[in-house]
Amino acid sequence: MVVSNLACVLHGATIVYPSAGFDPLTVLRAVQDERCTALHGVPTMFIAELQHPQFQQFDLSSLRAGIMAGSPCPIEVMRRVVDRMHMGEVTIAYGMTETSPVSFQSSPHDSLERRVSTVGRIQPHMEAKVIDTEGRTVPRGVAGELCSRGYAVMIGYWDDHARTAEAIDAEGWMHTGDLAVIDDEGYCNIVGRSKDMIIRGGENVYPREIEEYLFRHPKVEDVAVVGVPDERYGEAVCAWIRLRSGETATEEDIREFCRGQIAHYKVPAMVCFVDAFPTTITGKVQKYLIRKTMIDKLGLSEQRTA
Repeated sequence: MVVSNLACVLHGATIVYPSAGFDPLTVLRAVQDERCTALHGVPTMFIAELQHPQFQQFDLSSLRAGIMAGSPCPIEVMRRVVDRMHMGEVTIAYGMTETSPVSFQSSPHDSLERRVSTVGRIQPHMEAKVIDTEGRTVPRGVAGELCSRGYAVMIGYWDDHARTAEAIDAEGWMHTGDLAVIDDEGYCNIVGRSKDMIIRGGENVYPREIEEYLFRHPKVEDVAVVGVPDERYGEAVCAWIRLRSGETATEEDIREFCRGQIAHYKVPAMVCFVDAFPTTITGKVQKYLIRKTMIDKLGLSEQRTA
């Protein structure tokens, strides 16, 4: 089950809704009081639960499984969920509202490495392919736009034939707009959104790769990376970072952590420490608002120069 703006916890065959809207403390209390065995939510919900000041006070030992979906899950967050929330059988699901909504999902029987680094394999009776900018199917292991086809794909957008035609081609393939790699065993790794990809000096930079690395920093609680216009390189890498409670850091601390570990052009040129990210009601980070905020703050132009 995927729940929109609520954290959903399961107790046997019973679904427990902790509150009318997401609240990490209420979720933790419900898991303990109801002895729930599974917990569903988006990554930002799990992050909020893990970082809650009272987290250690709750007995979550009844948990064993759950689903994390809605947006890409940072590997380090997945590891914390497994280790600190006892969710050894947690899986990741991927899809869209337009695909009813899950296309790929990992399995509890997959190795932990598979479950923390991919979104699993295509669902039964569904098809998937990865294409390049010319619409050609790329080989396994090569990044491109992920497309899916099958019974779960919507018929179309209500009374909007033009938008439907943009999303679903003549052969029935749903174009997700997500950049992905499918390996030889069929496991899919979402590397980012095509519209979020940063083009710096002709180099394609995937924000998620930088985010995954910055999540390893011991002081970083959450991070979002976007591209902002730059006169010299076309775009510059900007990282918004939320530090763990009680921690402090400087922009140079973050850059030094990156130097020599990731390519020089991926090291954030701008680092902003924030208390929160703009999100949708379902907890998805709204990167376009982060980009807009930076453009307004720096007096830049939206138009990409390269």
